[in-house]
Amino acid sequence: MTMTFTEPEITKELIKIHGITEAEYARICDILGREPNYTELGIFSVMWSEHCSYKNSKPILKLFPKDGANLVVKAGEENAGVVDIGDGFAIAFKIESHNHPSAVEPFQGAATGVGGIIRDIFTMGARPVVLMNSLRFGSLDKDQNKNYLRGVVGGISHYGNCIGIPTVGGEIYFDDFYEGNPLVNAFCLGILKKEDLVRAAATGVGNPVYYVGAATGRDGLGGAAFASRELTDESHEDRPAVQVGDPFMEKLLLEACLELAKSDAIVGMQDMGAAGLTCSTSETAAKGNLGVEIDLAQVPRRETGMIPYETMLSESQERMLVIAKKGKERVVEEIFEKWDLHAVKIGELKSGNLMQVFDHGKLVAQIPPKALTDEAPVYVREECEPEYLKETRAFDLSQIADAPLPSLRGVPYGTTKQSRTEIASAALGRLPRNDDEGSWNQTLLCLLDSPTIASKAWIYEQYDHMVRTDTVFLPGHDAALVRVKGMKKGIAISTDVNGLYCYLDPFEGGKIAVAEAARNVACVGAKPIAVTNCLNFGNPMKPEVFWQFHRAADGMSEACRKLGTPVTGGNVSFYNENPRGAIYPTPTIGMVGILEDIGKRVPSFFKKEGDFIYLIGTTYDELGGSQYLLTVHGLRKGMPPRLNLDFELKLQNFLQACASDRLLHSAHDLSEGGLAVALAECLFGCAGKPMGAEVNLPQSGLRIDSLLFSESQSRVLVSIAREEENSFEKKVHSSAIPFQQIGVVTRDHLKIGSWIELSSRELEQTYRQAIPRRMGE
Repeated sequence: MTMTFTEPEITKELIKIHGITEAEYARICDILGREPNYTELGIFSVMWSEHCSYKNSKPILKLFPKDGANLVVKAGEENAGVVDIGDGFAIAFKIESHNHPSAVEPFQGAATGVGGIIRDIFTMGARPVVLMNSLRFGSLDKDQNKNYLRGVVGGISHYGNCIGIPTVGGEIYFDDFYEGNPLVNAFCLGILKKEDLVRAAATGVGNPVYYVGAATGRDGLGGAAFASRELTDESHEDRPAVQVGDPFMEKLLLEACLELAKSDAIVGMQDMGAAGLTCSTSETAAKGNLGVEIDLAQVPRRETGMIPYETMLSESQERMLVIAKKGKERVVEEIFEKWDLHAVKIGELKSGNLMQVFDHGKLVAQIPPKALTDEAPVYVREECEPEYLKETRAFDLSQIADAPLPSLRGVPYGTTKQSRTEIASAALGRLPRNDDEGSWNQTLLCLLDSPTIASKAWIYEQYDHMVRTDTVFLPGHDAALVRVKGMKKGIAISTDVNGLYCYLDPFEGGKIAVAEAARNVACVGAKPIAVTNCLNFGNPMKPEVFWQFHRAADGMSEACRKLGTPVTGGNVSFYNENPRGAIYPTPTIGMVGILEDIGKRVPSFFKKEGDFIYLIGTTYDELGGSQYLLTVHGLRKGMPPRLNLDFELKLQNFLQACASDRLLHSAHDLSEGGLAVALAECLFGCAGKPMGAEVNLPQSGLRIDSLLFSESQSRVLVSIAREEENSFEKKVHSSAIPFQQIGVVTRDHLKIGSWIELSSRELEQTYRQAIPRRMGE
């Protein structure tokens, strides 16, 4: 029985609900030569949303360098960036957000974020081989944030583990600025032979259009529009806008699509992600400068009574649109029959410039595809510098004492100095040392107990990071490292950004995000080659937010050009605000590098007692924006450290050269927590069996807290065999890079000058228990 549906009248209120302005509605009427119907209004709503059209960010995204000798496709041309890695192979990779869905339904929001980024990779003809992520949450002292963390990590592990793709690393921060608006950025990388690359353009009039994969339901309805507005106290009511994923179905779809890509039966393939069937149909037609005709009556559905509006806008998961070659229909159908998946012809490509959507032969939408894609509105938003920067820039280090504070270990993150001091003993439950009145020992333990710095083993131990047997470095190293199967070549990946730096200085923070991600890759011995990014910001309609966005993009662009790492694509996520305000500006970087010989890889942890320890780079009195200033003094103030990109490039080239010559036993970037925290982290390579280090720092005229906890950039700790001392120092001298031999690797304690002396076991216990203790485990 065919159900009848009376479309609602197009009123001002309905237009507003769809997020379309009066000017945009007038433009829609001009395009169509009439008023849109209900289905067409929904189509324009999702396609002109920020999530799909980038209408507020396009002018800024043009700033990024997008050209490189090894780029196979440019940023924005396809579902993911593709880079030639030699020997006939290429890698496809991308990072993308699923923030709003994860705030409403953490498990499914995160799980479908992973599923979506995987589809972006295999739709290119690449086999996904590695997953990463970048996560942000509020303080773990609040139950809501613990629930977010459990749900998001559970969703990521569920989808990745079930589909059989290793999650090999990532990064995570905890800060009150992410309260109620967690960030979930998922990264995926795949490998393909260059000749197997599949593009998303529709070519060939008369070629059939196939719907393949899972059936369509009402889940995820309007998800793209949902992601293009702020979260509010009522956002939990948007739960239907969150998709529901099935990793086992996606595994079948992955294998079927990769088999299809090698079959010579298709001319294009597109994931049904944001805006579902609407986006995939209109984008492929627009790229091919063709028209397309589909009939929704042919679309497999798992719910009854779905109207055209719902079918076109549904974001049900595990679905793809395939443009087959005419005459090859049976090849497509047989492949998907083999994998027990739907493969239904729903239409064909047409000459002209119209997307025509029918339902049981009745025309329900008729729109030029380019009006939905290339010709969507673009805005240049007002911007102005935020007022809060006047106060944060006025901070001077002389305002805080260069002395340790009393017993801060285990104290809730982000509280005031006074309250932390008062509740320290209760929070930890014990203070075994004799220096409870306050020492640099306690300050270091406090930092190691901060969830942002502490071990993330509670998180990554829930991920299968060994499936496919190509993982070279387990999670915890400066960068993930996986081998290219059957070759000596390895791929190094790092995700990185310090949101507090970007809050205090978006330009410098953007530069540092790129540089640190590249430095992490260089620390394992690889050469950084390209970037993908996920730009997480507040409401772009607020001038202060758009200023942050523009300045951060400027900084990132400058760093990418200097370091030779073009931007291959990514994602913009605006409207990351809760009822209390915007998140930190968080432009996440996914950096990819190539290591020609994985036998020359460099781990991040000390390996051998007796090795010499060197500090490469220069330390300055730079505590602004540091974890020390935030965690110990409760201050989000000061200017973040300055970054010299010329020196950064020189340092990274030096690290790669040392790795190539096998001079390094370990290399570890100095970042949050500075030198003292980095030294402690270098001890923890083998759980339960930490190494030790004895370090003496030359007098430098710096404050003690700067010497220990400054986050000055372009610094790396390396360890070398004693017999390599002359060779190493000759190489570092010839590179004109400042360095100091500061100590030696020992067995079971950390001693830094006369300021810090702690057992390695106590350091490790504090570091490893910080998150489990807060999670009640």
